[in-house]
Amino acid sequence: MFRSRFPIVFLSLALLMSACDSNSRVSSPEQPTDTFDPQATFRYDTYGDEALWTDVLRFHEVVETISPATALAVGLKVDAEALPDGLLATADLTDPATTVELLRLDAVVGIKAEVGADGRVSHFGVTCALCHSDVDDSVAPGVGFRLDGWPAKDLDPGLILSLSPFFDDKPQLRAELQSWGPGMYDPYWNLDGISDPVVIAPAYGLKDVALETYTGEGPVSYWNAYVAVTQMGGQGNFEEPLLNISVTADPDLVTPKLPALREYQESLLAPAPPPGSFDAAAAERGRQLFAGKAECSGCHVGPQLTDAGVTLHEAHEIGADPLYATRTITRRYRTTPLRALWQHPPYYHNGEFETLEAVVAHYDLVLNLGLAGDEQSDLVEYLKSL
Repeated sequence: MFRSRFPIVFLSLALLMSACDSNSRVSSPEQPTDTFDPQATFRYDTYGDEALWTDVLRFHEVVETISPATALAVGLKVDAEALPDGLLATADLTDPATTVELLRLDAVVGIKAEVGADGRVSHFGVTCALCHSDVDDSVAPGVGFRLDGWPAKDLDPGLILSLSPFFDDKPQLRAELQSWGPGMYDPYWNLDGISDPVVIAPAYGLKDVALETYTGEGPVSYWNAYVAVTQMGGQGNFEEPLLNISVTADPDLVTPKLPALREYQESLLAPAPPPGSFDAAAAERGRQLFAGKAECSGCHVGPQLTDAGVTLHEAHEIGADPLYATRTITRRYRTTPLRALWQHPPYYHNGEFETLEAVVAHYDLVLNLGLAGDEQSDLVEYLKSL
């Protein structure tokens, strides 16, 4: 069972459902681990979460009322490779029927739906790619080729969730969801009832990183299982006594796929900074500061620039808001591995800092570094080069 401290939240109900009901939503029996395609597991597997998104949240009904223009406005993306030639040139992007057609084509990134011959959506589910993929906008804003592993900075998960009829008689919960904003999500909201969203993190550059989450709960497969079962509503097994979570499902549609999912995530390289996006000479001076006066290398160590495999940090050590950490099993923060920082502002777990300049100024103050203005600027250029 799933013992939530906030039992009225929809995910608690959905988890009970997914743990107990494994009927028509299960498309196939369990397969040997080595039969799962890593890319397809990340892009297209719902882990049976239609039990939540269809049966509880009724998103199969919601999407039939949403136009592509509205879907793009809340951060959903369209995979250009799934589109027939000329479709966008002739399609009415204000017509919800076009949304249904995009779903039928499997063109909406991170969403899987079944559309009948009558044009009605019967089943609806989500995948890992919903929050951890973007597109390159090469066709139109929000339409292009996939960028797997990139954080969905434009996606407004709270607003999207709030569209569910489930919240029609729960105005306070709906308002909390709508307050999160684009690129933010709270993975503990359904456990403790606290609304404290964090920045959706990138899923690239994970290879050889010891702990992948903000608070260092465990390896990426631990977090994949947690999210698949407790957030996506997938049918799988997950145990965490420290959070009073005990979920079992038969069949388990999550655990056998975790190795394939991790394999694909670890294959995703962090994107290099665009040419000309930083001052190389200043970045070299910043690199020397990073290893010296700025004291960054005391925690940002090794090839991955993190000491997460050795230690976690109290919030006061880094001047962070402690609230999110107190809700987790570690109650601490890990040192962020510095990768592709140019690509995913805002910074810190809660998006407190909009720019790298603000991050450097924060550490200069918290650690009493005494960095001059030009030294801070040089350090920023180095961070932009990573």
